Amino acid sequence: MNSSRQPIPPISDAPDLCRLDVAALTAAFASGALSPVEVAEAALARAQDVQPRFNAFTFIDRAGALEGARAAEARWRAGAALSAIDGVPTTLKDIVHVEGWTVRYGSRATDAAPMLQDAPSVAGLRAAGAVFVGQTTTPEFGWKAVTDSPAFGITRNPWNPERTPGGSSGGAAVASATGAGVLHLGTDGGGSIRVPAAFTGTFGLKPTFGRVPADPPSVFGTVAHIGPMTRSPADARAMLSAMGGRSLRDWSQPWGTMPSLDTRPFDWKGRKIGLWMVPPAGTLDPAIKRVISDAAGQIEAAGAIVEPILLPGDSLHEMFHAHWMTGAASRLSQISPEARKDIDPGFIEAATEGSRFSLGDYISAQQARARFGAAMDQLLADYDLLLSPTTACLPFAAGREVPEGSGMARWTEWAGFSYPINLSQQPACTLFCGLAEGLPVGLQIVGPRGADGFVLDAAEAAGRLLGGA
Repeated sequence: MNSSRQPIPPISDAPDLCRLDVAALTAAFASGALSPVEVAEAALARAQDVQPRFNAFTFIDRAGALEGARAAEARWRAGAALSAIDGVPTTLKDIVHVEGWTVRYGSRATDAAPMLQDAPSVAGLRAAGAVFVGQTTTPEFGWKAVTDSPAFGITRNPWNPERTPGGSSGGAAVASATGAGVLHLGTDGGGSIRVPAAFTGTFGLKPTFGRVPADPPSVFGTVAHIGPMTRSPADARAMLSAMGGRSLRDWSQPWGTMPSLDTRPFDWKGRKIGLWMVPPAGTLDPAIKRVISDAAGQIEAAGAIVEPILLPGDSLHEMFHAHWMTGAASRLSQISPEARKDIDPGFIEAATEGSRFSLGDYISAQQARARFGAAMDQLLADYDLLLSPTTACLPFAAGREVPEGSGMARWTEWAGFSYPINLSQQPACTLFCGLAEGLPVGLQIVGPRGADGFVLDAAEAAGRLLGGA
């Protein structure tokens, strides 16, 4: 890891039961050394403890979690565990539908009625025996890469509460970083899993589009993904195995099955790696550049062939805005004029920008995206993997969309290493690779579409090499 200063990570004050990973928990459940009930009690207590400090949750479901944990305990005692995550504490973002829970999308303008049906991803986790601890915060409709909303307030970074944890899955990242649960469901339409994971020193994977089914469809269309947020690639693999698969409720999924997520031996020797260090908008913080360059140097020293690359696309910032801001405009159009007074003013601005795109502009952006996606597939036929910073800046003041004094207008100007991969739909993960100015830095690993297991293999190997996993 990279820094002479080593601040204490947020998990350091968590009870021992809140630091265990999936493998340790399920081994202890199988042997009877631990009960899912006592682990759920510890996770619930930890969630209650960190909530006043960091505001990671919209609510904590104590009764539901203990009911699920008791059922898991009975299965483990009977030797009939449902999966490798049976009984493991899990959180769900306030965007995915959960039967019996109110899902507000971080907004006061949404329906407070309980959901009648689980989203397919949630149903997969429930069928695998995951214990649902609570619901995590998001900005309104997940529209930006930081986490604050009129409905639930500001979520704060446990490395420094004055800083943002990123977003839009900021609550999930904070819960992960502090040990308030082991598995955390996030969504990512432009970096919303990877940005907060990077800002909190945790792990997050945006899977290949379609590996995890989505229902109801996102207003942001096929740039929006659902994926795991954890403290390790191994835990993300276990969670993704339960979340993924074919659902007839998601028409946008590619037909057929995705390649296996099974672990395979990984060696950096001879791997051809593209090093991407120039974002499509904004500039890269020199402190982050030093940390990523050092990480890439260690990977090269391990035998990889590392070559600088540029992404094969023009005007990616504008292309993404044509997809994202028009989605915001569509979402706003579904809200009555009376209810709009309670909406985040930044979301109103983004929707207003989106309303200015003509139908011709939108179709042109879709055509440009198709060309870019094909070029990215070709690039990842030429390279085994791409490496990059996950974000162009370090965590900045909580409650702001952009760093103060930066001259930036929108979050997309500092999140340029994430949203291009939403446009092209490859799997991309982030893992902690060092510190800059006492704050975590994320290394992004991008692989070919469908190669989620390979990306996870590389992340585990990178973690061992860099000392971060």
